[in-house]
Amino acid sequence: MDETTFQFFLGQSTRDYAEGKMKAGAWDVVSALKQSKEEMTQFLPKGLNTEGAYLYSVVELESDTQAGYIWFNVNEGRSGLEAFIYDIYIFEPFQGKGYGKLAILALDEEARAMNITKIGLHVFGQNNRAFELYQKMGYIVTDISMSKEL
Repeated sequence: MDETTFQFFLGQSTRDYAEGKMKAGAWDVVSALKQSKEEMTQFLPKGLNTEGAYLYSVVELESDTQAGYIWFNVNEGRSGLEAFIYDIYIFEPFQGKGYGKLAILALDEEARAMNITKIGLHVFGQNNRAFELYQKMGYIVTDISMSKEL
């Protein structure tokens, strides 16, 4: 990912994360964007040059058009190097065409080359499409939080 693409990614990812947190009931409308920006700064303190952060563009090869992006960080875990996917997004015109699956397969290859032993991620409860994709790609549920509005 280059710097121009990173700036676009950062804006979109920050807004999407704030929206996801609001839909999940974790953050309120007034402070959601501020909290999202703070978390982005925490996990990407040096932007595109943050050590341990890997940001890639998902590109449609025939037209050389950006189809989305994927961001993961790598840290030392209990069983060796572990990756955590912070964001994967396929742009609307490319959704449902296998780009998400291909991005995850490419991540698997990259992770193996980096000697990563485990990949984790978070998915919002209302994001059934992503949840089903992750299950198809071999991810298992490790924790579930639930709530009920009264």
